[in-house]
Amino acid sequence: MAVFKYYFSLFIIYSFIGWTMEVVWNLFTDKKLVNRGFLVGPYCPIYGVGCLLLIILLGRFKSDPVLLFFMSIIVCSILEYSTSYIMEKLFKARWWDYSEYKFNLNGRICAATMIPFGILGVLVVYYLNPFVSKFVPFNDIFFYIILVLFVLDFGVSFGIIENMKGTITTITKDSTEEITKMVKEKILGKSFLHKRLLRAFPSFISPIDKLRRIVRK
Repeated sequence: MAVFKYYFSLFIIYSFIGWTMEVVWNLFTDKKLVNRGFLVGPYCPIYGVGCLLLIILLGRFKSDPVLLFFMSIIVCSILEYSTSYIMEKLFKARWWDYSEYKFNLNGRICAATMIPFGILGVLVVYYLNPFVSKFVPFNDIFFYIILVLFVLDFGVSFGIIENMKGTITTITKDSTEEITKMVKEKILGKSFLHKRLLRAFPSFISPIDKLRRIVRK
């Protein structure tokens, strides 16, 4: 249990840091505050998982920063690609798409994100994790509160996405723009959680490639 508490605490901290980075970046690029991630709470699990993988798998390369850099690129790229693939299969939608970027692989990963992955790995292993580790695991009461909230959040959010994923398959318009508009209007007419998810991932319900395929039918 102590090991689980330790790694779960790290997972939550890094998920929160990742969420903060996404929010700040979105604020910088789009000039608006958006709650990023598919969960309601302030965390992006892919960052938590990624950092745990870096810590667990790459700690042995700490003596060689160059090797650590390239191994971080490999680990994070595999994680991002597999996450995109699995979530698309589960929810029938793309959560991010790098198709317009150079040197991309099926739109799931691209060269532009790989360098930051390498830098992130070096920063996490050398600097961030030694500092963060001083604050984990959480106090027992705090730990169980966060654990329960996270499980509930995951369950509720998963249910909403599962309910939403069929929306686009019932629309047979002859215009991509009309389909997108209709889907957004339908989602915006639902609960606060649906609205938050749409703001966090504007293309969640209607990724362009999928819409075009539907239109052609």
